[in-house]
Amino acid sequence: MSVSSLAAALQAVNLLDAGSLLAAFGVLGIAAVLFAETGLLVGFFLPGDSLLFTAGLLSVPGTHGPVRLALSQVLIASVIGALLGAQTGYWIGCRGGRALLARSRARRLHEGASRAEELLDRYGHARAIVLARFVPVVRTVLNPLAGALNVPAGQFALWQIVGGTIWTVGLVLAGYGLGSSVPNVDRYLLPIVAVVVVVSLIPLAAELLRSRGGRAVEGDRN
Repeated sequence: MSVSSLAAALQAVNLLDAGSLLAAFGVLGIAAVLFAETGLLVGFFLPGDSLLFTAGLLSVPGTHGPVRLALSQVLIASVIGALLGAQTGYWIGCRGGRALLARSRARRLHEGASRAEELLDRYGHARAIVLARFVPVVRTVLNPLAGALNVPAGQFALWQIVGGTIWTVGLVLAGYGLGSSVPNVDRYLLPIVAVVVVVSLIPLAAELLRSRGGRAVEGDRN
């Protein structure tokens, strides 16, 4: 792809729309988005869950979507992007992750950092690293936070591989399974993706309500 065509594609693509991303960049877009969402603090807004599920749907033979994808390529790109992204985030955290986070003005990013620290405190390193993959924003912040908190590199690598593989392969195969079992599922692509987005936000909303409830209890005690 030439520089001019890449620039044109970037101008035309909607970064918040999984279908638009896949139509513009295909499987390379999957790897790039997951890398940015899990490795770079600026990628916290990207649609990881819906992108994986939609890619699985569009991998079903005969599906008429914005692009045709091969399941094997989708799985490989998804796993590579998610795992390399998490390791990059950890490396960034080891070299000043808290300072980078402090310079950010994104409120959601700071809320995600608070929830990530709560996960680490409540569940320990292994479970927190795996669970964070399924919570938007938290999966962006926890990786550099783990580096900043000096989580052992070997332990982090092991559990981020476990969590990243389960997250990516699970959502892609869920989309593929639905597309294989429901005829002409591509007709309902937009509402299905909307449902996936809503479901993916449930853990985030639950953590937010729980943390607010905890602060309210602390306020009453004081």
